[in-house]
Amino acid sequence: MDDDYAARCEAGEAFCLWQDEKLAALIVLVDGPGHLWIDNVAVEPALKGQGLGRTLMAFAEAEAQRRGLPELRLLTNALMAANIALYTRLGFMETERRTEKGRARVYMAKRLQPSG
Repeated sequence: MDDDYAARCEAGEAFCLWQDEKLAALIVLVDGPGHLWIDNVAVEPALKGQGLGRTLMAFAEAEAQRRGLPELRLLTNALMAANIALYTRLGFMETERRTEKGRARVYMAKRLQPSG
């Protein structure tokens, strides 16, 4: 988690959820060619299981539609079976598996219905 979140915030890419004036969860969204890239989703460990991650994923979908982008994309570690299962339940489909920098990665995408 060595991302430069100050730069992400300045670029308008980081979106946060707060509880009791404390950071509870965040999502980093980056415009890609024809899609919105979900670069990171993180939930404070003590707050997991409260639906914060799902709330952020719904926000990402709404944000992609607001920006006129027809697809969400992300990647996760192949060892994170629970993440892959969650993303699948949220409508994502696996598009590719590959090893990068020694890590087995699973790329996923979700086509969005046009808003309107």
